[in-house]
This record gives sequence, structure tokens and C-alpha cells, in this order.
Amino acid sequence: MKIYTKTGDKGTTMLFGGGRVPKHHIRIEAYGTVDELNSFIGLVKDQVEDVSTQSILKQIQDALFTLGSILACDPQKGQAYRADFSEEEIVTLEKAIDQMQEKLPKLKNFILPGGYTPASFCHIARCVCRRAERRTTHLFELEPETVPEVLIKYLNRLSDFLFVLSRMLVFEAGKDEILWKSEN
Repeated sequence: MKIYTKTGDKGTTMLFGGGRVPKHHIRIEAYGTVDELNSFIGLVKDQVEDVSTQSILKQIQDALFTLGSILACDPQKGQAYRADFSEEEIVTLEKAIDQMQEKLPKLKNFILPGGYTPASFCHIARCVCRRAERRTTHLFELEPETVPEVLIKYLNRLSDFLFVLSRMLVFEAGKDEILWKSEN
């Protein structure tokens, strides 16, 4: 299989199922941003040494790949290609969030990104996740029948997970969170 096909040289790309759309189509923006997010999750995973954290990050990468494949389906022809995405993915994130929050000090201030490289990467991933969520909700507005709402819920919960994970990484490293202080 060749990596280059030249079929996208005129600014279109093929969806699962065979339809073609412009590369700037909101569907491409949505699953492309999910792909970018998956890359940042890989970067975060490479920064942590805890095996259980690496494991959940790998689960998240698998889930994001499935989520992206659902978004990449041609709404007219791609139903046969659609993978399943379960609410269990959300429950897994919520349990992980709850477990981390039990160990963390109560949040009393806004937290600024920075101060510890792995946590900073989590914040970048969180921001990309929010963008993926915005792109996916935009696609949902345009084509609600093609975007299962569970995907939107998952992205929303994932951004929460990434925020809490960033705090956890700072806490476990014995570093100080950078608190936002209003100048007023």
C-alpha cells in the first residue's frame, strides 16, 4: 500500500464509505482535531511513568481512534463502517476523575498551565480536546443524525479528565500548582 495516493491533490478527501468532501469540511475539521488530540494524549502518555496512568491514556487513545472513525464516516454510505461507542467509555473517565480527586487538595483557585512539563502537556491536550468538542458539536448542529451524542459527552468529560490529570501529575511530582491571581 502506498502512503501517497494523489487523490487529495485537488483539496478533497475520501470519507469511510466512499464519499468525497473538501478538506476544510467541518466533518474533516472534527475528526482531524480528534486525531490531533490523540497525538497529544500520546505525548502525555510518554511523559508519565505510572503504569496505571499509561494504561488509561492508552484506553483513551483507543477510544479517540474509534470516535474519529465514527466522525469520518460518509453520512450517506458509511453506516456499515461505523464502530460502536459506549457510555462505558464515559464511566471509565468519571471513575478515574473521582479517584484522582480523592487524593488532590480542594480546588480554591483557577490554575494556570505550567510549572511541570507533563502537566503542561495535559493542558495543551485539554485545549485541543475542547476544540475537538467545538468542531464535533458544530457537525452535530449541521448533521445531528450522523453524530451520536455520546461522542460529545465523551469529549466533554475527557477535557475534565485532562484537567484533573494535570493537577494529579503536579501533585505526585511534589510541585506547586500555579494559581491565577487577579490584579484587581
